[in-house]
Amino acid sequence: MTRVSASETPAVILPTVAREVEEFVAAGGWDQPPQLFSLVATSDLLDQQPELRSQLDPESSPLTPIAQDALEGDLGDALAGIEWPQTVTGCALAQEIVVLPPEAETELSHGELDDEAARRFAAEHPSRREARLVAAVLRDGSVSCVLRLRGTVEMPEEFVEHPELAPNLTDALLATLRP
Repeated sequence: MTRVSASETPAVILPTVAREVEEFVAAGGWDQPPQLFSLVATSDLLDQQPELRSQLDPESSPLTPIAQDALEGDLGDALAGIEWPQTVTGCALAQEIVVLPPEAETELSHGELDDEAARRFAAEHPSRREARLVAAVLRDGSVSCVLRLRGTVEMPEEFVEHPELAPNLTDALLATLRP
């Protein structure tokens, strides 16, 4: 695990937190529903729950992800109904997705497919790759995304990190933090 000093700004430590969330979810294996996490300042959490002092260190991990209850129904609708209290510094969402090669993306975007047909097209495409995406955001607008492409016999597991991997998702997560 990468150690980050509490003196670093939250935006600098956000990629580390996104990787920690992905590692936590990965420990449960594949085929999991979307999982939402609040991100809170570890020092604030310890003020509220001092019994956690033996488990948490605000110096090495200034933000702590806290798993939330399962999201029900449509993900977009579920996120649209969330409003975090000010004590929440940010949030992260882990979800499994299907990644298509660029030529399939082009074919999909030029087609006249409804949502269900597009999902079926992606799920049945011979070059699809299953992946787990973690998008994490902070109130200051900082964004981090981590993608783990599931390995196969032919292709090894891969990791991709870039803040713009899922702009629609990060926008939706940021909207949950606005007053």
